[in-house]
Amino acid sequence: MLDHAAIEKFVHDALVELGVDEADIFPDAALDDLEIDSLDMVELAQTIKKDLKVPVKPKDFDGLDTVRQILKLCYEKAGLE
Repeated sequence: MLDHAAIEKFVHDALVELGVDEADIFPDAALDDLEIDSLDMVELAQTIKKDLKVPVKPKDFDGLDTVRQILKLCYEKAGLE
């Protein structure tokens, strides 16, 4: 069952896989500060689509600046918002 907590855990774990320190991951963390670049965002989008079955596209992530914005997008695309 996909819910807010499942999405939060998945995104958190995916960011760790991309090399982000767990202690630095919080909702208002800026993606620039986490050293997440556009290639990382494409990889994150593909992982969310494939593994969570949330219908996101890499271009949906354009202009997102914080972890909170990524989560909000995922909630909306999953029909949870």
